[in-house]
Amino acid sequence: MAKKPAPVKLIVAVGAVCLFAYLIISSIQDTRLKYEVCMDFKGASHCSTATGGNATDAIHSAHEIDCELLSNGRDELMVCMDQVPSRITQLK
Repeated sequence: MAKKPAPVKLIVAVGAVCLFAYLIISSIQDTRLKYEVCMDFKGASHCSTATGGNATDAIHSAHEIDCELLSNGRDELMVCMDQVPSRITQLK
């Protein structure tokens, strides 16, 4: 006669499958929109792309990437982040 799996093992297996499914679904939803954002700061310019679940998150991520690459130090980063991007383009 075959042994029945222990209820604890079954609960852990079901929980693991549910967690894995949740991670996949949330990852897909977080990348629905894609934007390219260009920044001009102190005579230099940079464009980067980012994805997000909504336009605000995607634009903010790309804006932050641009400013981190264009600025030199925390103070300049804060000044750059306060500026409006020179161009915002929705790619997806």
